[in-house]
Amino acid sequence: MGGVDKVMLPVAGRTLLDRTLDAVAGADPVVVVGPERPTATPVRWTAEKPSGGGPLAAVEAGLRLIDDADGLVAILAADHPHLTQGTLARLRAALRDDPGAGGAVLSEPGGRAQWLVGLWRLRSLREAMPAEVGNRPVRTLFAPVEPLRIDATTAEVSDVDTPRDLHRARTPER
Repeated sequence: MGGVDKVMLPVAGRTLLDRTLDAVAGADPVVVVGPERPTATPVRWTAEKPSGGGPLAAVEAGLRLIDDADGLVAILAADHPHLTQGTLARLRAALRDDPGAGGAVLSEPGGRAQWLVGLWRLRSLREAMPAEVGNRPVRTLFAPVEPLRIDATTAEVSDVDTPRDLHRARTPER
């Protein structure tokens, strides 16, 4: 995206970050990993160490601010403009139906896991967290937990990585 702070790009009158926060409305606490930015709802901010350590380091930094040992945590990239509370409700229902599962993630058509659109049991993540998190892929943590894969709609797993993706996100489906 050419150095643009993409989570601050608007889609349907809301930034990508605020659209993600809308999907977790009512959660407490809500932790955002990254530089502080204006948001429509209050959040707790943190950053991965070292800065730029990658998504797994960001997940680890966010989990450090969650006190609950046995609850659920949504881990969401902020560039999925079509996530909703309904998306998370489907993931929560899948976990309720399978209490032994360590998490539930959206699955793209074809079965590919969307690792950064998931609901996880905190205990499972903490037990699986590798000692070294810098510059390692998130699947290092998530894949061994063997999450349930929940079929997504095309819109739910769409993300914004290019100007074309942004145009698509801003164009209502017909």
